[in-house]
Amino acid sequence: MKPKKNPNAEIGRNSSLYFMIGLTSVLFLTWQSFEVKFYEEESKVSEVVQVTDELKEDVPVTEILRTAPPPPPPSAPDVIEIVEDVEEVEETVITSTESSQETFIEDAVVRIEDVDVEEVEEEIVVPFAVIEYVPVFPGCEIYETQEERKECFNQKVQEHIKENFTYPPSALEMGITGRVYVQFVIDNKGRVSQIQQRGPDKLLEKEATRIIASLPQVKPGEQRGKTVSVKYSIPINFIMQND
Repeated sequence: MKPKKNPNAEIGRNSSLYFMIGLTSVLFLTWQSFEVKFYEEESKVSEVVQVTDELKEDVPVTEILRTAPPPPPPSAPDVIEIVEDVEEVEETVITSTESSQETFIEDAVVRIEDVDVEEVEEEIVVPFAVIEYVPVFPGCEIYETQEERKECFNQKVQEHIKENFTYPPSALEMGITGRVYVQFVIDNKGRVSQIQQRGPDKLLEKEATRIIASLPQVKPGEQRGKTVSVKYSIPINFIMQND
């Protein structure tokens, strides 16, 4: 069976060649269009210069002022008198204040009577357990021995804590409990000072400090016949009781 089309007359046989030729031509024309440069035409400017043959200027009339010549310098005297300088000038002699190895400096002698000695009273803090005469809490004067007064002091401090104890509301809401260790000093005037505390929370520490600071003034302790400061420590328990 013979083919209906002539193979030599096939149109799409050389299509790739024609495409490459066309693409090359387009790229060449595009490149040439970028290479074309345009220059602005130079504008022709004609300059006109006017030249005059005769130049006429009006010269102002000036007046010459005649001034008198300066006077001649004074002439030197015929006789020059020489005056002798008979005034004597006293020269100021500046002495050196620097010392040398040969300079002897006399040692200053200070007498003991001329020295004022001030006695600085040193604060003595004695622990409560070893104090010779314990501080006397109000109401403990009835006891005579030191052991009884120590026991009375401890009891009065505990009673004061129970009477003035208030559980912080914020600590109750958050369920904060624990033990606060308080240490303070009863100074030589019988007043509470230098309160230090350590506990599980700031709220409990603040309440413990408030209770101890409200302690009444007591009779100060004595050591070797002299009033001294006494250091005292006590724990305060913050416990919530379930109803």
